[in-house]
Amino acid sequence: MRLMAKMLAAAAATVTAAAAALTFAAPASAATLTEVTNFGTNPSNLRMYLYVPDQVAPRPAILVAMHYCTGTGPAFYSGTQYASLADRYGYIVIYPSVTRSSQCFDVYSPQALTRGGGSDPVGIRSMISYVEQRYNTDPDRIFATGTSSGAMMTNVMLGVYPDVFAAGASFAGVPFTCFATTGGSEWNSQCSGGQIVRTPQQWGDAVRNSLPGYSGPWPRMQIWHGTNDDTLRYPNFAEQIKQWTNVHGLSQTPTYTDSPQGNYTRTRYGSSGPMAPVEAISMQGVGHNLPVDAAQVIRFFGLDGTAPPTTAPPTTAPPTTAPPTTAPPTTAPPTTAPPTTAPPTTAPPTTAPPTTPPPSGACRVTYGVNAWNNGLVASVTIANTGSSAINGWSLAFTLPSGQTIISGWNATYSPTSGAVTARNMSYNATIPPNGSQSIGFQATHSGNSGRPSSFTLNGTPCAVA
Repeated sequence: MRLMAKMLAAAAATVTAAAAALTFAAPASAATLTEVTNFGTNPSNLRMYLYVPDQVAPRPAILVAMHYCTGTGPAFYSGTQYASLADRYGYIVIYPSVTRSSQCFDVYSPQALTRGGGSDPVGIRSMISYVEQRYNTDPDRIFATGTSSGAMMTNVMLGVYPDVFAAGASFAGVPFTCFATTGGSEWNSQCSGGQIVRTPQQWGDAVRNSLPGYSGPWPRMQIWHGTNDDTLRYPNFAEQIKQWTNVHGLSQTPTYTDSPQGNYTRTRYGSSGPMAPVEAISMQGVGHNLPVDAAQVIRFFGLDGTAPPTTAPPTTAPPTTAPPTTAPPTTAPPTTAPPTTAPPTTAPPTTAPPTTPPPSGACRVTYGVNAWNNGLVASVTIANTGSSAINGWSLAFTLPSGQTIISGWNATYSPTSGAVTARNMSYNATIPPNGSQSIGFQATHSGNSGRPSSFTLNGTPCAVA
């Protein structure tokens, strides 16, 4: 369970819209995210959120965008640029939303890893069928993407339904079947630790065996992973490459290698072009909080070539319910959105009194902020620079005037403005010597996106990096 908690504490894959937001002005849109009910067979009680742009392309493509642990469909909608890019290119986006307590997708059970076996994949397939039946979509252009838990589910969906998906994009994920467990556990420490190493043939057989006799085209795959990922360790990057290159009958030797930006290494397999069968991006020095470049995903999927026509979607509206009462921000999305934090399997403590204060001067806080119009995302790292473990912690700081926290991860925040105290969750209460904990929050601001000037950990002032 400690490993599960570690994954759930650290599973913060920052959902960044990256440079796409800076390269074009998104057209004005009246389209909204809408919850769809009664969409079909749904054995694991998923919720379905749908984004249909005002103008859809002829035979529009479908993109299934899957959230991280503790996330929701609406959170992934507001934290990524897939919807704004849909406004530009006319495809439709499905945002599945997990309702189990962990809010992690089922990527581990025999039911989920068997075609038609039940659980989340069946519900997601029903969502796709629902959209296909109502929007005259192109069956050859159905795609999946996700971050962390959603990335693992991307691998699962392409593995279980290789005949449905044209391509997928996995941000900090693991290969199809890697996370399989027994006894109902949601966590596979061997897989997360990068200890499951198989031959390309074995990994490829896992996909082929999901649909014996299938002779159609196999899904293309784009794989992103940070070298410093301590939640779903970096060896999983190579294992995914093995799997999907073998599925396509390719060598593990790249056809093409370049560096799309500093500290990134991109390799392509089977082709040097932008829509190669397999494309893999290794992000040097990046942890599980990796940025999501939605524009590069859409480019890999081939959805960025044609602007949508000026035609409205079908007039037969699906049965819907109102979206959540907590709406996404109305301002433009940030270039760095909230990390994909995953939850513990136990509820956070109702009180969090520190039990071990840090020695004087034995803490350091690194605070990063990424702001946009009236919002910001803050990433905070608390480092224990002392020689003794800190068991239970609270970090106090004062937000600049006009800033109000609207959501957070890896800590509880109270109050949401002014003099704030961030307290540990049940799963990250201990900071070992020379160790650290990463927390963060999303906030609104009224023009001042500045940083707190000082921090105290359990009452002791910390150095600020």
